[in-house]
Amino acid sequence: MSAELTRPLLRLKPGFARRLKGGHPWAYSNEIDIKPEHRAWPPGGFVRLEGDDGTKFGTFSFNPHSLIAARRFDRSPAAVIDEKWLLARLEAALALRTRLFATPFYRLVHAEADGLPGCIVDRYGDALAVQANIAAIERLTEPLVAALRSLLAPRVIVARNDSPVRKLEGLEEGRGFLWGSEASAEVEEGGLVFPVDLLTGQKTGWFFDQRPNRDAVAKLAAGARVLDVFAHTGAFGLRCAASGAGRVHLIDSSLAALERAEEAMKRNGLAGVSLERADAFEAMERFGRRGERFDIVICDPPAFAPTRKDRGPALRAYSKMTRLAAELVSPGGFLFVASCSYHISGADFAAAVATGLNRAEREGRIVQSGGAGPDHPVHPHLPESAYLKTQWIQLF
Repeated sequence: MSAELTRPLLRLKPGFARRLKGGHPWAYSNEIDIKPEHRAWPPGGFVRLEGDDGTKFGTFSFNPHSLIAARRFDRSPAAVIDEKWLLARLEAALALRTRLFATPFYRLVHAEADGLPGCIVDRYGDALAVQANIAAIERLTEPLVAALRSLLAPRVIVARNDSPVRKLEGLEEGRGFLWGSEASAEVEEGGLVFPVDLLTGQKTGWFFDQRPNRDAVAKLAAGARVLDVFAHTGAFGLRCAASGAGRVHLIDSSLAALERAEEAMKRNGLAGVSLERADAFEAMERFGRRGERFDIVICDPPAFAPTRKDRGPALRAYSKMTRLAAELVSPGGFLFVASCSYHISGADFAAAVATGLNRAEREGRIVQSGGAGPDHPVHPHLPESAYLKTQWIQLF
């Protein structure tokens, strides 16, 4: 019997089919005619979704406890979501990355844009880190691991299921091994090698999304005095050091992150780099009082708005961050600022940055506005998933 005949059917409420007919891959809980019995269905199961007029939208995962109740996996209502299906999606994702990158260090799967809703896979050569951010991917862990092993024969696969978005799906957070037992890995970028701990580092151990921005920073760094705030493991600052920066100072509040930065510094034979464990805002205020100035200041903070209710405080924090950082930039120097907060729009981030510059009484020009690298593609109907916002600003 076909999957279409056996798969449960859900219908949209009257008048709620327009978005999905236009190609949107999600249906919200208030758009679906959810019956009491549907709420007892296990989160992450697959259903057929139809409009009230009988329009067939395909195979969707369904979580009766999530605001995003249904996510499209396949336009066919009869699709069999198994290891073979997963392997085909992974092969397509790999084909794109191998055209984009000469070395196997990248985000291999970026959720809906790669046809795998709620799934993240980062590749570190022969090591993989997987995030299952929705219940459906959690249920597919075993065939997903099998498909990854078949495609890439990795040495190790770790689960980095510690993203806060899992709570929205009713999932517990956790980390562990899905295949293999050694969490150490490395990433190559800009001619440097960086050590990575797949289980303890932020995100999955590395920020692949900022790679093109680090490339841009490095091109400006020859002879420059560089301050890398919220440095994490020092990727921005160390790339600058390798490009001939005269002086690089890294600031982060995490001792473990700075220890990995120091390891990378020694491993790559980099000189002229100092490291400081400190609160970023307090350190910038201290530098300002001392009259310190830098040719390049980099501010790539963690998400200030992990939830929608945090938007107001986050925008004030971005404005304050920009003000403090701008005061440290030498005339003619550059300020790089970023926001990885999904709940902050590009326009709101730009406005907060502009407010910060005004409060610092600095004039400048935006040289470039950007986002994540091409291994973080965006689904055409989910522009809000372009979470990373960046600005390069030259100050006078």
